[in-house]
Amino acid sequence: MCNMKKSFRRAFALVAALCVLTACGEESGAGDYSNDKDVAAQDGISENGLNSWDFQETQDDITVTLSTDKQEYAEGETVHYTLTISNDNPDYTVSGKKFPYSNKGLVAASDGSMPDLFDTLRSGQSETLEGSLVGGNSGNPGNFVSASSDDVVTFRPYVQLNYGGEEAMVRCVLSLKKIMVVRQFGDKAKNNKNACCHDPSIFKDTDGTYYIFGTHICADSTEDLFNWTERNDDFKAALSQETRDKISQWNDDHGEWWGNLWAPDIIYNKAMGKYCIYLSANGDNWKSNIVLLTADKVMGPYEYAGSVVYGGFGEDDFMQTDVPQVLGEDSLPERYIINGVANKKWGDKFPNCIDPCVFYDDEGKLWMSYGSWSGGIFMLELDEETGLRDYSVKYETDKHSDSYFGKLIAGGCYVSGEGSYIQKIGDYYYLFISYGALEAKGGYNIRVFRSKTPDGDYVDELGHTPYYDSYSLNINQPVGIRLFGGYRWKSMTVGQVAQGHNSAFVDDDGKAYIVFHTRTTSGNEGHFVKVHQLFVNEDGWLVAAPFYTDGESLDENGLERSEIAGDYEIIIHKLDINFAKYETNNVEKITLNEDGTISGDYEGSWEVKSGTAYINVTINGDTYKGVALKMNIEGSSIETTVFTALGQKSQVTIWGSKYEE
Repeated sequence: MCNMKKSFRRAFALVAALCVLTACGEESGAGDYSNDKDVAAQDGISENGLNSWDFQETQDDITVTLSTDKQEYAEGETVHYTLTISNDNPDYTVSGKKFPYSNKGLVAASDGSMPDLFDTLRSGQSETLEGSLVGGNSGNPGNFVSASSDDVVTFRPYVQLNYGGEEAMVRCVLSLKKIMVVRQFGDKAKNNKNACCHDPSIFKDTDGTYYIFGTHICADSTEDLFNWTERNDDFKAALSQETRDKISQWNDDHGEWWGNLWAPDIIYNKAMGKYCIYLSANGDNWKSNIVLLTADKVMGPYEYAGSVVYGGFGEDDFMQTDVPQVLGEDSLPERYIINGVANKKWGDKFPNCIDPCVFYDDEGKLWMSYGSWSGGIFMLELDEETGLRDYSVKYETDKHSDSYFGKLIAGGCYVSGEGSYIQKIGDYYYLFISYGALEAKGGYNIRVFRSKTPDGDYVDELGHTPYYDSYSLNINQPVGIRLFGGYRWKSMTVGQVAQGHNSAFVDDDGKAYIVFHTRTTSGNEGHFVKVHQLFVNEDGWLVAAPFYTDGESLDENGLERSEIAGDYEIIIHKLDINFAKYETNNVEKITLNEDGTISGDYEGSWEVKSGTAYINVTINGDTYKGVALKMNIEGSSIETTVFTALGQKSQVTIWGSKYEE
C-alpha cells in the first residue's frame, strides 16, 4: 500500500493526569472549584441525552462526560458511574494513561470495579470507563494542583449526589497534556498524492517538472517534490511490443514480464538530443543485461537502442553479446568458464548486470556504475554520441578490474550492496550504495562514500573503502556513512525502516536532495517515496535533513544562537539495531543550553560557527558536525529548528528537532 505525505495532520496526544472521586466536604485541596456551576437536584433529561445532574464539557472538540446512574442512593447501595472521553478533532490523538483513584467515603465495589486506563483515541473514537463504588472510608484524598499552560487542556467534570442521606460528589480532574503528533504516511483514501515507486530515479525536465522512474516500469511526476501524480500506465504504454521483445531477447526470464524489469535510470543526452533510460533486464542465472532506451519526450515512446553490458554468458552464447568485440577474441577466456554459470561460480567474481546509474562528470564524460551483490559494483565509460559503451576504453584484468566488466568500485565476494548512485555535490563525487536486503526486516540502509574523481577510489569519513575482498555480513558494519537507519519520531505512528535504492540530484537553485523508497514497521511490505534535502557539513561530508523536504532553505549566515538553544528530541542513528525485529532508533531528549552546555539524556557541549549554518554537537566523546536550519515538522505546517550532523569518530548521524515543553 502506498502512503501519503500530505495526509499527515497535526495531532496531540492527551495524557490523563488524575481522577479523584471523593465524598462532598472532604476535598482537602483537590483543585479550585470556585467557578463550578451549582448542580442542584433536578428531574428530567437534557437535550444532549444526559441526566440533569450529569456533567459534560467540550474543549478543542474533545469531550469529557461524567455520569451516574441516578442521583439518590441508600446507604450500602452501589453507585454506578461512567467516564467518557470522546475525540472529535481530526487533528488530535488522545493517548490513554493510567491514572490513580483517591476516594474518601466511597470505595471500589469489588476488585477491578474502578478501571484506570483508557485506550489511545484517534479522531472519531471514544472510550467509556464504567465503574462502581459503595460507601466506605479510603483515607485522605490528597492534594491536586491543576496544571496550567498552553500545552494543557484541563477538564473538571463532577456530579453531586445524595448517598445515605449525606451530600456527596463524584468528580474527576483530568489535566490533559498536548504533545504534538504527526500521522504517518499512509492514508491513501484521504490523499492520493504520494509516490509508490520502488528504486526511484529522479529527473527534472526542461519545463521544471520532476519525474521518477522505478522498478517494474513505474513512474510518477510532480511540480513540488511531494505532490505526486502516478504515471505507471503512461510509462508502460511508452514501450511498444517491438521494444519489449528487444529488451528481453537476452534474458532467460520466467513469470510476469514487467516483473523482470528493474531500476531504470534516466538522463538527457545533449549530443544525441534524446531522453535516455538505462534499464535492468533481469534474468535467471545472472543472465541479465542493461539496455538503453531512447525517446524524444520524457514519457516516450521509447525505442530500443542497444545493450550496454551483458552478464551470465557462457561458451554456448557469448557470441550473442559484445564480449568478442570488447575483448578482441573469438573464444571465451577461461576465467569466465572457471567462474562461470555452468560451475555456479559466476557471482564469485562477476557482477549481476543490474541497477545502472548514468551521469556526466565535470569534463562532460559519460559514466555508468552498475552491479549488485555477488561480484560487486563496476564502472564503465560510455560513448557520449551513442549512449552505449565506449569501446575505445580498455580495462585491465586484476583484483579490482575486469577487461569486460570495467573497474570495480565497491563490493565483491557476495557482500550486500546494490543500487549504486553517483552524484557530484560541491567538491566531491558521492557514491551512494544500499546495504542489506530490501524487505522491511532486511536491514536496507544507504551508505555514502566520496571521491575527487568519478571512478574513485571512494572512501568514507574514517578512510574505509567500499571494496570487499572476502565475505562479511556488512549490514550493520561501520563501513560507509549511513545517512539514516530505522527510526521513529514520537510524531510518527509507525517507524520508518529499510530505506534504500536512492537517487540524488542538485536542483537549479543549488539545493541537493536524496530520493529513496522506505518501508515501515507496520508489518507489511508497503513502500513509498521520500525526498530529503542534503547538506554538506564543514568537513565536506553529506548529512540529510531529519524531515521530508517542504520548501525549507539553509540560511548560509546561520540562525541566531537564541533560535538554536532549547529543548530537542534527538535520534542517534546507531548502527547496531535488530532490523529483523523492526527495531528503530527512537527519540531521546537533550537541551542545548544558552551557555553552550548540553544536558538531558546526554551531557556535553555545542557551538555554532559565527556567520555560518555550521553546528557542532559534542556528546559521548564524539563531535558531530553538521548544520542547523528551520524546517517544517514532517507532514505539518509547524516550523521548528532542527539540526543534522555526523560524528567525526563514529561517523554516525544525529538528528535534532526542537520542541517546546
